[in-house]
Amino acid sequence: MLTRRQAGTLIASLAAGLLRPGAAFAANAGRWGPPRAFSWDVLVDLARQRASRPYAPRPPSASAVPDWDSFVRLTYGAAEALTGTVRLFPTRRDVAPYAVGIHVVDHGMARKLLGTQGLFGGGGHADPAGWRVLDPSGRTDWMAFLGASYFRCSGTENRYGLSARGISVDTGLPGPEEFPAFTDFWIEQRGDDHVVAHALLDGPSLSGAYEIDTRWNVGRDMVQQVRCTLFLRRDIQRLGIAPQTSMFLYDQTRADGMPHAHPIGDWRPEVHDSDGLAIWSGDGEHLWRPLHNPQAARMHALRADHPRAFGLLQRDRHFDHYEDDQLFYDRRPSLWVRPKGDWGTGSVMLYEMASISETVDNIGAFWVADEPARAGQRRDLAYELTWTTADPSTDANAHCTNILIGPAGPTDTPPDPATRKYVVDFAGPVLAGLADDSGVRAVTNLPAAAILDLRAHPIDGRQARWRVMLDMRVAGLAQKEFRLFLQRGAQALSETVLITLER
Repeated sequence: MLTRRQAGTLIASLAAGLLRPGAAFAANAGRWGPPRAFSWDVLVDLARQRASRPYAPRPPSASAVPDWDSFVRLTYGAAEALTGTVRLFPTRRDVAPYAVGIHVVDHGMARKLLGTQGLFGGGGHADPAGWRVLDPSGRTDWMAFLGASYFRCSGTENRYGLSARGISVDTGLPGPEEFPAFTDFWIEQRGDDHVVAHALLDGPSLSGAYEIDTRWNVGRDMVQQVRCTLFLRRDIQRLGIAPQTSMFLYDQTRADGMPHAHPIGDWRPEVHDSDGLAIWSGDGEHLWRPLHNPQAARMHALRADHPRAFGLLQRDRHFDHYEDDQLFYDRRPSLWVRPKGDWGTGSVMLYEMASISETVDNIGAFWVADEPARAGQRRDLAYELTWTTADPSTDANAHCTNILIGPAGPTDTPPDPATRKYVVDFAGPVLAGLADDSGVRAVTNLPAAAILDLRAHPIDGRQARWRVMLDMRVAGLAQKEFRLFLQRGAQALSETVLITLER
């Protein structure tokens, strides 16, 4: 059986023979349909026409490969590039069974791919399920589109982690979630470091046109400019804009003596692609919500009117916090969404599902407008996606760097299950030089009756770092979460940390 490590060695065979669109068309004339004029307006009109017709589900591909080994050989084995540095993914029965239409755009003209002979490893035959973009050496890829409306970039340190989606429909509701899919792509490679993906999205409830303009800079952030036009076939209860999916199995709070959902035996101290959701709301507040692996699926609505930015982040960048020298969770990218224009009033929704596997994405985040999503509507949206290992959410104020949880009270007393201790650390230049007598205090929205002890102090020997120690009574407390931040006088010195009491 082919292992993932062995599969990686196949990539080295791809560097030769990468053709630009014109050369690819000339070398394989029978592979391509006739040239047709293509533009954003053409794509939007295709989406409008499709939305005017009843949704027609696609049948699974008859040539979908049956297993992982076959998928790897066709994907990573020696084969021709579609164009430039673009390679195809084959359909696979269990994860990506539906074929997509592929077109290549060159100077405003698009030609449809008619046959895939020579485009898959070992001369194998398959329908295309998606595609990826390689670096100029052909040894690794830095962007991929595969399955439904999922896509991702490898970020600053060339490591895949979380994914983006074109749209989410009814995520986290009692009924089934809908997964609209990119059914057709128009790929425009403007250089080794610049690719524009045009895509047609379709699903039972809506159709849409997407343009995702991506620039790749080695060792720097990857930035995508996204615009989309959506046409709704029917009412949608929860229309999620700029959705992201990630994985959170456990972090440092799993071994603190508290009851946790999954006491998983594992040699690694932490396992997660993302450790928190950051929101920069329209009123200027910065919010940090640490992620959890809950006992049961749950949805949180975080108010974010006129949002400036939001995203699932991997803040913890210390290798020794993970100790994984194969998967390197410390190098996984964060994904930061910056809306273009005013999106209006709404909320960022955070969906957390119980999981016992790091191979399953159990975290979702997206923005939902207050305006109801009704049949017949057209919605035009634009935003920027940044894939980075930096923390794009931080500003001049301090940010949360660590949270620890344990029994409240002195360490030499028996733990009381009705109480809990939270230790929250903050860091930032605004805290530099501030001493115990500087008037800094911790502020929370917990009722006074629930607070047993609340203190804030600088951490000795750690420049510009403060610690909040909170002992609280959880028994009988009605609220499910609380807010915490540092304040000096009337000035907030830190972001607001939103801590859930549900485990």
